Amino acid sequence: MLKVGLTGGIGSGKSNALSIFRENGISVIDADVVSRDVLKLYPELISKLKACFGEAFFDEKGELNRRKLGDFIFKYPHERKKLEDIMIPVIKTEINKRFGKYEKLDEKICVLDAPTLIENKLDGDMDINILVWVDKENQIKRVMERDKMDKEAALDRINSQMNLDEKKNYVDFIVDSSGDFENTKAQIENIIRILSI
Repeated sequence: MLKVGLTGGIGSGKSNALSIFRENGISVIDADVVSRDVLKLYPELISKLKACFGEAFFDEKGELNRRKLGDFIFKYPHERKKLEDIMIPVIKTEINKRFGKYEKLDEKICVLDAPTLIENKLDGDMDINILVWVDKENQIKRVMERDKMDKEAALDRINSQMNLDEKKNYVDFIVDSSGDFENTKAQIENIIRILSI
């Protein structure tokens, strides 16, 4: 089975790209979903997060307020590193389990959607890596509209991730999502044709 890493930045159009893979019958593992699931699958993570960041990021039911923690770690990179040290090893284990499941189902291609694929060195575990790229101006506009943020908050999020131009150096294919949906779709379907040979 071909393991395909799909990455991009916030507001780069990765969700649209994923929908095109799914429309073409390709299985997808969403690293964000996995990162939510592991909190239920591995309850010890909650204790570690509370010990590291305190109770302030949890509601009265003991549920993690992901948005609040996200806002905090995006402002303080050293805090983000602490979070990743707790979460990433468990997320990687769970991702590998899910790849194994699709392999048993005899899938030919499976896509891992991971915004921080390169930063967390998941790209090395993939056979092929794809970047969904967009110019900075469009990226800022999309994040502001989608997440109802002002420009400063949008830039905090964007700048906390590896620069999209830098990510180009780590991938096999680049999808330019600056244009319309049909343009993005044509690029991805072309990649699928190449991968299916």
